[in-house]
Amino acid sequence: MKNSLILTNNQFNPDPYWGKPISDPEEDIFSNPIFLDLFDQNGYRLTELEGIFAKANGAEIQNHRQETTLRMDWIYKPDQQLPFEGPYLNHAFLFERKGYAGEALTQLKEFANANFLLYKIINIQPKWGIDFSMDYADRFGNVFEILHFEYDCFEYDEIIEKKKTCEDKFLNIDWDIAAQELLNNKQQWFGLDFFAQSDWKCNFFGLPNERFKEVIWK
Repeated sequence: MKNSLILTNNQFNPDPYWGKPISDPEEDIFSNPIFLDLFDQNGYRLTELEGIFAKANGAEIQNHRQETTLRMDWIYKPDQQLPFEGPYLNHAFLFERKGYAGEALTQLKEFANANFLLYKIINIQPKWGIDFSMDYADRFGNVFEILHFEYDCFEYDEIIEKKKTCEDKFLNIDWDIAAQELLNNKQQWFGLDFFAQSDWKCNFFGLPNERFKEVIWK
């Protein structure tokens, strides 16, 4: 079996909330709407204000494609070098989005009467997510996603269970054989729409159906 994927030591933070307030905040940080621009109600992109809270609570945030997220590497493949042919790990990440409690929540509520947009932050329901993408390319011009699996959870125990299920699967698949089987059965899935193709591939790999883009407000 050919599988050189390696699991990182990164783990989800089980604490769903930021509890520490922002010390010595800038004068307009809670009143200027720019700090809440591009609020992401479905995913994991943080507004500037969320990023400031994350740093105040000791978190490491990442900037990727002009997006700020609580993201960690999950699985990696150490031998991906060009020239290259076959399965290719595009990405495998762990994501988090925190809610607010304690002094952090109190601080937000103090300013919400003057800036109702802060309720976007106050009403966040904590969320965790996994994102795995294995691609394929060859000399004949075949390019496709072997598997792109995303799953969101509002419950910590549930995401831990799904993470373990996926790790047991992803680290033991022979991706070369899987890619060839998908090519041999291309007529069954290639023309399907996004969601139907996802369901077909989850069934092919023995995975639960994807669940992602869950609205984050409670």
